[in-house]
Amino acid sequence: MNSLDFDRKPEDTRVVVAMSGGVDSSVVAGILKRQGYDVLGITLQLYDHGAAVHRAGSCCAGQDIDDARRVCDVLGIPHYVLDYEQRFRETVINPFAESYVAGETPIPCVACNQTVKFADLLATARELGADALATGHYIRSKANPQPGAPGRRALFRPTDADRDQSYFLFATTQEQIDYLRFPLGNLTKAETRALAEDMGLVVAKKADSQDICFVPQGKYADIINKLKPNAALAGDIVHLDGRVLGSHDGILHYTIGQRRGIGVATGEPLYVVHLDARSRRVIVGPKEALETRRVYLRDINWLGDGDIHDVAADGFACFAKVRSTRQPAPAILRADASGISVELLEGEAGVAPGQACALYSGIGEDARVYGGGFILRSEREAAAEAALKDLLQSVVAA
Repeated sequence: MNSLDFDRKPEDTRVVVAMSGGVDSSVVAGILKRQGYDVLGITLQLYDHGAAVHRAGSCCAGQDIDDARRVCDVLGIPHYVLDYEQRFRETVINPFAESYVAGETPIPCVACNQTVKFADLLATARELGADALATGHYIRSKANPQPGAPGRRALFRPTDADRDQSYFLFATTQEQIDYLRFPLGNLTKAETRALAEDMGLVVAKKADSQDICFVPQGKYADIINKLKPNAALAGDIVHLDGRVLGSHDGILHYTIGQRRGIGVATGEPLYVVHLDARSRRVIVGPKEALETRRVYLRDINWLGDGDIHDVAADGFACFAKVRSTRQPAPAILRADASGISVELLEGEAGVAPGQACALYSGIGEDARVYGGGFILRSEREAAAEAALKDLLQSVVAA
């Protein structure tokens, strides 16, 4: 048994490494090369070089492709670049813009993993005769055999909790998990950089990717205005109590939970509590109106044992994470006639439709990833929920 859990020698095991041009994926290629695997590096060109050529924190474009190529030269492995710009635009960038215009808070990194990386690239790896596709994600996988289904694997949180990327991988299917390998799952970021130095890789001190790769300087509105020029329609800024407080230049400039830059002043702290895309209203209210106790999910990917409807019929105790930067918190997963929902036992502020909700067995590195879904809608504290419902119904009635 080799380090990737294959019952054969490393030299008889072909592995494609998804290389973004960063230190993490470069070290993965280096580790596997050192262990004697038959390694191929593939970099996907996902969007136009343009401003990303020398932009810190980018990936999969311009300088990053050159960095990946140089790493492969040092390691002595083949390197291929695949042009996936159109596919990336169709499956990641365009849906991102549409989701924002609809008043949601999308997570394109999940969509990228779902489509371009773990579907298209995975298929290419198979065509190249690879036994596995390895990536530089900080997450662990290990065998989880089920009766009559040998070769099954399960996902677990990584050793380095500060680098945990399981939130972005909740939508990975069981078939994909069985084929994927994550060699960095038991390493810390510091250990990864030390390995890069030891291997003599030019990316050893390269800055990590920041924010969304195709959004320069994090200016979402600029990208959306370019893709959806008619999306920035003006509307009202309305208080939960029904008062019209001012106007705005487009809901795409706002996110749930936003405090600064709302554009109105009433002498009290106000937060964005809802984006009403239908009537182009930004609804604001006090901080307590953000408190969320339950979320309903769509596009669910269940990775736990058994059928989710059976498991959660009477309530299933687990841990949920609705933001990538938060630790999983106690929750109850429920399945009933109204759909799949997650009760957040400790509450959560500023939950928005479109966000991901990842589910876990616990909070430590041994915690298994149960999958999750995208937030369809949320339920706030009773008074705020009632006020919002009345406000939304008033528009329908009008």
